[in-house]
Amino acid sequence: MSKASNAELPRAVDPYRLAEQNTVLEGDIPLIGLPRFREVVFGFDDGAVCRVRLSFTMDSQRRRIVSGELQVPVDLECQRCMNPMRETLTSDFTLGLVTSDEQAQQLPKELEPFLTDDFSADLWSMCEDELLLVLPPFPLHERNACPAREDLEAYEPESEPAKPETPSGENPFSVLAGLKTK
Repeated sequence: MSKASNAELPRAVDPYRLAEQNTVLEGDIPLIGLPRFREVVFGFDDGAVCRVRLSFTMDSQRRRIVSGELQVPVDLECQRCMNPMRETLTSDFTLGLVTSDEQAQQLPKELEPFLTDDFSADLWSMCEDELLLVLPPFPLHERNACPAREDLEAYEPESEPAKPETPSGENPFSVLAGLKTK
């Protein structure tokens, strides 16, 4: 097994050759180089990087596989208080390397396709896609740690409201059950 470790992960590689050589790449991607990801996060430290570990292998069917681990600290916008909140995003993924849609359709269900050229793959773009997939849809501080905690407590009722009762105490949808049988 070949192992390469760089301060900065290379952008373009020949993933098929790396898979044949059973190669592991480790390195960093500067967040400044991930424009789509930068647009959707609240912020990040100057010089922030995504830590990356990629393993290129071949399975028993001779399919080329890339497995990856990503980790990046960023600030997300809490949807409760609209203030920044520090979060470390992590992603573990396994992709099948393909050069066409036909090859992608032949992959087993447990492998997501990663479409590449015959001899080149953009690793930064692949990692950026995976980071976008692990973003939480509605980032929220822990309830007790949120600056909007007092505002939330002011709007909470003291006790649970009573459920309205029907005049006869029967299920208000029982009429619908009768219609279903007709």
